[in-house]
Amino acid sequence: MDPQARAAAPGSATRRFLTGAGAVTAGSLLANIAAYLLHLPASRWLGPEGYGAFAALLSAQLLVAVPSLALQAVVAREHVRGVPHEALRSLGLRVALLVAVVAALAVMPVSVLLDTPVLATAAALAPGPVLCLLATEQGLLQGAERFRALGVVLALAGAGKVVPAVAVLAAGGGVGTALAAGAVGVAAAWVGAAWVGTARVGTGRRDRATTTRPARDPARGTAMASPGVAAVLAAGQVQLVMMALTSVDLLLARALLSPEDAGRYALGAVAAKAAFWLPQAVGTVLYPRMADPAGHRGAVRSAVGVLLGIGAVVVVAAAVAAPLVPAVVGEDYRPVTGVLWAFAGLGVTLSVLQAFLLATIATGRTAEAGVAWCGLVLTAAAVWVSPRELESVLGATLVVVVLTTVVAGWRALRTRPA
Repeated sequence: MDPQARAAAPGSATRRFLTGAGAVTAGSLLANIAAYLLHLPASRWLGPEGYGAFAALLSAQLLVAVPSLALQAVVAREHVRGVPHEALRSLGLRVALLVAVVAALAVMPVSVLLDTPVLATAAALAPGPVLCLLATEQGLLQGAERFRALGVVLALAGAGKVVPAVAVLAAGGGVGTALAAGAVGVAAAWVGAAWVGTARVGTGRRDRATTTRPARDPARGTAMASPGVAAVLAAGQVQLVMMALTSVDLLLARALLSPEDAGRYALGAVAAKAAFWLPQAVGTVLYPRMADPAGHRGAVRSAVGVLLGIGAVVVVAAAVAAPLVPAVVGEDYRPVTGVLWAFAGLGVTLSVLQAFLLATIATGRTAEAGVAWCGLVLTAAAVWVSPRELESVLGATLVVVVLTTVVAGWRALRTRPA
């Protein structure tokens, strides 16, 4: 069997998928564990007052990270289409400069809003531009289907952000110094990612395919223009609505339910978040094929099939483990045991919806995300008019999210890459 036939064999494709998903999952898991572990020494060494400011600034840091998520998706898509690395790195630089301006303008307002020192706030927002440069390298690796290298970069980014900050805290540093050290660590991770991205060893199958052809418009056969900042902003609104959909029910539950039920809902939401984040590598690995007109529908179907298979296991596991909840977290949370499986089901549904939204970015038709924005509004409205009970809020959210996912899926499978 010649090399091309061997690469096209079903067993080889399955093996590549499992290897890629495993590498990305491992890298993401290490990064997430590092992020969570940062809070343990920070809460101990900074004390309640210092840790409150530290945690608030880390939350603000997430806002300047949103453009980097969109940038990675756009860079991966355009790499699949054959846009040169130089053009994509230029795009990353332009987005980074834009984020730097926005972050600089936001320092004073965020400092006032969170009641945090100006220098500490600036240190918290400083990684925003560097995260865009890092996301550019990650997008190039993702588009090239170099998932082992991507997993290494994800782990490197997580360690770069956390290890220097913990070292500074251990040495007696304060909030601003620790955040500044984290910013330096992110910059070091970007340098490492750039080195991995330019290394010739381990170049992926997609790299070899795209570096030999110019970027062409698949519909017209003409040369494609390099993507602009507008493409990143369009993808950013897709990422933003997805983040909002994963949080709107929890925020409204806190406002509408009794303090006790709001706390119980928050515990159930942990199961939803776990079910949502657990299979993230599936979309990451199949996204480059979603951006390929020839494999778009097959990749979307494969992603949904894998996500539903993993989701079925997660829902059953949640139902089986539910009776342990009172023993682990206390009798006050016993009412959650009967609906823990539904929380897990909500997370699974959101993961499928995210796959469909990734498909809209892959096709370059991000206006299709209007379905998700409508779903967000309907979710908020349904929760608002539902009875002020935990089960009712969960049920209203689940019904609207399922309907939104069905409509988004129908549209995604009808749309081909632009």
